[in-house]
Amino acid sequence: MAVGYLMMQARTAHDAVPLRGVQISVLDDEQNRIYELTTDENGDTRSVSLETVDKSYSQNENFAGTPYVTYNVLARAQGFNTLFVADIPIFDGELAVLPLALVPMQEDQRSSEQTRITVGAPAVTMTGEREQEGPGREAGDQYVLRQVVIPNPITVHMGTPDSTASNIQVSFPDYVKNVASSEIYPTWPEAALRANIYAIITFALNRVYTEWYRAKGYSFDITNSTAYDQYFVYGRPVYESISRIVDQIFNEYVRRQGQNAPYFTSFCNGTTANCAGLSQWGTVTLANQGYTPIRILRYYYPDDIEIAETNAVSNVVTSYPGTPLRVGSTGLDVQTIQTYLNRIRRNYPVIPAITDETGVFGDSTRAAVTKFQSIFNLATDGIVGKATWYKISNLYTAVTRLAELNSEGNSLGIGTVPPSTVLRQGSRGQDVLTLQYLLDVIAEYYSGIPSPGQDGIFGNNTREAVIAYQRQMGLAADGIVGQDTWNSLYRTYQGISQNVPPSNPAPNPVPDPENVITYTVRPGDTLWQLAKRYGTTVDAIKQASGITSDDLSIGQVLRIPVSQGEQYFLYTVRPGDTLWLLANRFGTTVDAIRNLNGLSSDALRVGQVLRIPE
Repeated sequence: MAVGYLMMQARTAHDAVPLRGVQISVLDDEQNRIYELTTDENGDTRSVSLETVDKSYSQNENFAGTPYVTYNVLARAQGFNTLFVADIPIFDGELAVLPLALVPMQEDQRSSEQTRITVGAPAVTMTGEREQEGPGREAGDQYVLRQVVIPNPITVHMGTPDSTASNIQVSFPDYVKNVASSEIYPTWPEAALRANIYAIITFALNRVYTEWYRAKGYSFDITNSTAYDQYFVYGRPVYESISRIVDQIFNEYVRRQGQNAPYFTSFCNGTTANCAGLSQWGTVTLANQGYTPIRILRYYYPDDIEIAETNAVSNVVTSYPGTPLRVGSTGLDVQTIQTYLNRIRRNYPVIPAITDETGVFGDSTRAAVTKFQSIFNLATDGIVGKATWYKISNLYTAVTRLAELNSEGNSLGIGTVPPSTVLRQGSRGQDVLTLQYLLDVIAEYYSGIPSPGQDGIFGNNTREAVIAYQRQMGLAADGIVGQDTWNSLYRTYQGISQNVPPSNPAPNPVPDPENVITYTVRPGDTLWQLAKRYGTTVDAIKQASGITSDDLSIGQVLRIPVSQGEQYFLYTVRPGDTLWLLANRFGTTVDAIRNLNGLSSDALRVGQVLRIPE
């Protein structure tokens, strides 16, 4: 009997918030319940075994049947709409990891609604023609961007280019894993898998590099239509064999020697559809003949192609240093990882505390890294390579982003009664800031809604976010925010506030005394220095924070008593921020921010942490 495996992961807000206690049923095609599972504190279930078909059938292009068995998953959680994922292919010897994209219920929603996702057959079985169009392949062809950049996130249109389908934003490694799991069989020889994954990565990077869609006025990078691009199924599982390879090569791509541009790596299955590019089934034949991935690629593409690497990743505060970090490593990069993991630990408390000296990669840092890798299905070697680095970096960005949004909500004074102003493109002012803030929060939990950013100006990005929201909620998608849209935004926002678990629960909470700020410990901090800085005492900080030791760890959250005039919160600078915008957004002055932070100029850098007066 052939056996495959399935596990579920329930997380929200770009993995920042694990959902514990989600009730999951695994069902066969006749809806018989096979397993009843519950997610743990990391939002994970255990891996369960399921009967399937021998892998030899999925490795034979002449097999006319279905070389896998499909199953269904029903997920239910208090405060969230129900999710039903149908037709999940389970392959012999493969672990399928299913992300559960649960959506928070709206305020006063009386009963849970059900969202249905159908996974279905991989694209390699499809009979339709693939008509992938792209830039010419000659050396003189013109390209748009100067540098090959990994889009983080990549925006995928869930239909043909001119359709009114939604756009989904997803991290680039997760996109590649999804596409590879949707295009081909995970049981193929590794050389065939790698060759196909290189083609998938390069095809997407070519679309981004040439701005193939954005130059035509579209608001996305690529579609999920197999006729135009490559297959992407939102909410589907990814397979461990594919995930492992993508983690190793997601920033590597195919180019011709002497060129920087990603080659246009068109492909088709090579059986029911033929094309000028790579044959997916042909890669299996060549791999079985002993061909390496690059040799397979050169069989279908020009002989002078090569594998190149880019370390340029958009929207990452700190780029991968280029060499792995391991026990014995020292320096600023180690300190960065320690800081990030200590902050992430507040959301994932099973990650052990790091007690090593700041900037020194010792045993406790390795233990924290290994546990992090285990939670996020990375190779558990305790070494921070590029896959682990970028996952830690992305998750740190996600958890701190939620903390910033919570702080901004308090500063903006979001109440329970929506504004009555009608807003449209060109509007400005405080109500636009409120609108942008609501959309920013909602975008964390609804992948089809882009984050517009907050500048108080209703521009094109805000209009696109409003239209995406209106389509998601079944409203008239006119990009104008009238009372119906305002009311819906508030119901959705309040539903998130009521139903989503806290994003950064503080350990051992104690009652807040008057005039207390929260402070995240940074490298070099001591209780004595903090007491001196905020005009209080070491004992007062200990009592307010519920601690007994003088030892501090990076990322630890303290409660510090301050005088009325010294209250502030921390804010991480994002692209487009200026002191003037921040002062207006948070009801203070440029001079107050300058003085509190000891700034001598108005220049800001992305990732800089500012103190904002409350």
